[in-house]
Amino acid sequence: MNSIDRFSTKLLNSALDLYASDIHFSPTNKIVRIYFRIHGKRHFHHEISVPQYEHLLSYYKFSSGMDIGEKRKPQNGALTFYYHKRLISLRISTLPVHPSESLAIRLLPQDDNISFNRLCLFPYQLNKIKKWIRHRSGVILFTGPTGSGKTTTLYALLQSLLEEQSYQTITLEDPIEKEIKDLLQVQVNEKSGLSYQVGLKAALRHDPDIIMVGEIRDENTAKFVFHAAYTGHLVLSTLHAKNAFGTIYRLKEMGIPITDLDQSLIAVAAIELLPIILNEQDISRAAILELLDGDLLHEAINGQTSESNKLFYTFEKLRRKAYAYGFSKEK
Repeated sequence: MNSIDRFSTKLLNSALDLYASDIHFSPTNKIVRIYFRIHGKRHFHHEISVPQYEHLLSYYKFSSGMDIGEKRKPQNGALTFYYHKRLISLRISTLPVHPSESLAIRLLPQDDNISFNRLCLFPYQLNKIKKWIRHRSGVILFTGPTGSGKTTTLYALLQSLLEEQSYQTITLEDPIEKEIKDLLQVQVNEKSGLSYQVGLKAALRHDPDIIMVGEIRDENTAKFVFHAAYTGHLVLSTLHAKNAFGTIYRLKEMGIPITDLDQSLIAVAAIELLPIILNEQDISRAAILELLDGDLLHEAINGQTSESNKLFYTFEKLRRKAYAYGFSKEK
């Protein structure tokens, strides 16, 4: 093992010891600062020299299948790492910045099977989501900013459903973040010709009960998700949005007609991870959710109500509730 191998192993172990979800490298002319994201907050770890960073950057590019010589375009790659015999999937991404390239590593433990029942702070919210799944067709969206737990929640929900009933579930993902037993997971790859549209056509031949689309990233994917719902299937997906009502605005901006939203969108669950008190010293995180469905969803789609509606529990109201119950120090 050479010095770069040793440094990488030590760095990854340190991040995982601290339960970090991401590692960020921020280069300047003289030094490169390394940050860990822990429980949603970014913490400075230490700094390294520019030459050491250049070696480390080349090492990660080569190991994850990127083009080492390409510095002008963003790139993505993946590799695996073993932490105390646990398999960790690493998602590597680079971004051209002045004066070098920024590097980000997402750490995805493959054996973290978080129970769906343990994800949410308030059990009644879980029960409502389970009722949504009884629909035979339509779209259910899990939304929130990066790192809010959208994909983790979706995976946990699918695992819970498979334990309760033998659903034929097919996922279309780019990339596949975690391998799940009994799911048929399709790796979308536009370059090789396996687009979302091609994947959907193939998936429909396998008689799915549920189709999961990893993330709605643009107008084409948004239209694709609603087209998949037209085939008479239940479609689950994620979207970056500030809150539940913001999800409706984003879908309209992406060109989804109001009639399609009204007919196909079953519900929206916007997710926020809230630091909670386990005991006097330990802090963990649990999800609070803005749930938009039924008449409120219909009114929101048609611009007849907003998050100020007294029947709607916003993140602000949920945080106050968590504080009142002693779960959190944040109001």
